[in-house]
Amino acid sequence: MGGWNILWQRRSLGQALLTCPTDLYNSTINMVRKSAEKEKARKPNMREAILAAAEELFSTNGFNAVTVRDIAHAAGANPGSVTYHFKTKDELLLEIYRRHCGPMNQRRSELLAAARRVRDLQDRLEAIVRAYVLPAFSSGNDLAGGGARFTRLRAIMSAEGNEITRRIIAQTFDDTSHAFIDAIHESLPHIARAEIVWRSHFLLGALYYTLVTPERVSRLSRGDSDGTDAGDAIEQLVRATVASMQAPALDRPAPSRRRSAAPAKTHADDGHALR
Repeated sequence: MGGWNILWQRRSLGQALLTCPTDLYNSTINMVRKSAEKEKARKPNMREAILAAAEELFSTNGFNAVTVRDIAHAAGANPGSVTYHFKTKDELLLEIYRRHCGPMNQRRSELLAAARRVRDLQDRLEAIVRAYVLPAFSSGNDLAGGGARFTRLRAIMSAEGNEITRRIIAQTFDDTSHAFIDAIHESLPHIARAEIVWRSHFLLGALYYTLVTPERVSRLSRGDSDGTDAGDAIEQLVRATVASMQAPALDRPAPSRRRSAAPAKTHADDGHALR
């Protein structure tokens, strides 16, 4: 009986990805909120103060520019307290990612498992994309995966190109990212996996920007759209991403065809061909 209940729940979840996204969004919010409340319920202590101070500083100034002394000062602690609790600044950043992304990655994995059971490939693709997008919007605060402050931190970390932050980002997200890319490729077997990686990369950029600067949508639409409407943002992202994933693969002409597209011209000074 228990097995049938689990099977029914999985099928119901897959259907909800297609027909009841609002209900699914609300249930995801509740799930992530419970995880956040557990974090909040912890007795405030120096470790928590250090984490909060570090996240605020990293999301504003980046990882490279922030020192252990800066974090200690913001937390009302001494530098020795920071190294006592986290040993290094790297471990501190890793813990920030773990606390935020654990619930989000767990929910993405649950929704992806349900999405992969959808039989129709077109519907499955939509369900997979929604399974990825929806959990990022499911936080009303900065103690779970979709918080604006943490999203800003993620964008800054990605832009810095620091080897430490690259390793932490890979450690946190690569397994989930590979799972989604593989699932999309199964739905679009005629599109090369490398093409899907590029398109997933663009989705991530759009997701960052939508979460961090929703007021831009409101401003440029002259009030016709509300950039803070998470439900609308999710559906717009899902629709745009599904369309981009289904676009024809990039035509890559042979090098000889590219060279013959225009006649070579000789530069008078150095003799190099201009193309």
